[in-house]
Amino acid sequence: MQNKTVLAAILVIISPVIFALVVYPDSFSLSWNQGRGGFLFATAFVAAELIGVRMQISKMRLFAIIPLAGLVFAYLIGLEYGLRDYIAGSAKQYDVNLIHSWNWMWDFVVMGAFVTASVAILFGKKWIRIAPAGPIFLCGSAIILSLDAFFPYDTLGPLQYVVPYLVEVNVGIINFFDLGTAIARDNLMFLRGEHGSMALQVFWPSAGVHSVIIYSLVMMAFLLKMNIPRRRKAMFFAIGIAGTIGVNMIRIFSLSIFVLKVSANPVKFEEFHGIAGEIMFLPWLFAYLFLVMAIETKRIKKISA
Repeated sequence: MQNKTVLAAILVIISPVIFALVVYPDSFSLSWNQGRGGFLFATAFVAAELIGVRMQISKMRLFAIIPLAGLVFAYLIGLEYGLRDYIAGSAKQYDVNLIHSWNWMWDFVVMGAFVTASVAILFGKKWIRIAPAGPIFLCGSAIILSLDAFFPYDTLGPLQYVVPYLVEVNVGIINFFDLGTAIARDNLMFLRGEHGSMALQVFWPSAGVHSVIIYSLVMMAFLLKMNIPRRRKAMFFAIGIAGTIGVNMIRIFSLSIFVLKVSANPVKFEEFHGIAGEIMFLPWLFAYLFLVMAIETKRIKKISA
């Protein structure tokens, strides 16, 4: 029978997300730097990793994380009473370039710190092998948002390096299938389709480079806790990298098709652009982790039999 304290711990850890979802539902945009949509997937990671845990948790440890949850509640409420304005106002002091990423970064910093501290209190040093995915996903998202806030667009050279190659591949696919007129020049795409023309400048977040970084962090933590041969770990990691790049290519391609076949209206394009990335990457990440776990569980059962 499932340990009741584990179930209670899960409820405490995800309670701030449930509160925000009920009180501020409009803030759960799936755009990676415009909302709390990532909280939902972090919640799924936490629940998936802790539901099967049979380790006993003392009530003292459980009670110790309740005040931490209270602090997150206070933060979320405080945002509506001047804290968000204070955070936005401090951006100039720290030479922040992208205010949206700066604002949402703090949500992920607070939530990441809370979840990390909670699982560390509950499981001690063993937390990294018991429930690493949720904390690493949240902290990784905070790091990526900070990079975008301080080094926007193409100012962070190493992350921008691969973008022209992705643009070239995308343009090649469009021209090969004669879906419209597409020209690539460095990180620029010139598109002309059924509804007009548009020039798209692709930067590393839009190309999904951030998703490769987040995938790598989460997958390494996930594989660390799995007792499987190193070769299989390397294989799963490499397949996941290829799949994540593939998802990013689909994203760039879908944005191009939107311009070529649906609308070249900048406002409509931005609405689609805002959700086209995370709505593909996050389900892919969760589904791939689930698939790896299912494959290895089945393999271990066969070996045991």
